Amino acid sequence: MLRHMVLGADDLASARAFYDATFAAIGVATAQADAKGRLLYRHQGVIFIVGHPINGQPATHANGGTVGFLAPSPEAVKAWYAVGLTHGGQACEGEPEYRTSSGTGRGVWVAYLRDPAGNKLCAAWDEPD
Repeated sequence: MLRHMVLGADDLASARAFYDATFAAIGVATAQADAKGRLLYRHQGVIFIVGHPINGQPATHANGGTVGFLAPSPEAVKAWYAVGLTHGGQACEGEPEYRTSSGTGRGVWVAYLRDPAGNKLCAAWDEPD
């Protein structure tokens, strides 16, 4: 369903340190910079982009928005969270935990962080059917 997603950041060095580390924990390669200096992370046909806002205004985070990343295992969810905290991320919604998904009724391991720009992120592993 997703082709790409773009988040704004004013400090791309902090963003790169955070995303390179957290994405490595869930099996995503480090960023490549494009001609505009944006960070491009490619995985399974989806491109996640972090860069300065095109309009030249400061980056802001979404109120009520969350970007969710698929993790390959519960251990990867926990590793994503731990490495995120050591690379400028801020904890939100507590420690990684096992929940029942309201969407599927299945179990899911989730962890939430805010990136250095304040964007709310989630790493999740869904229990198989």
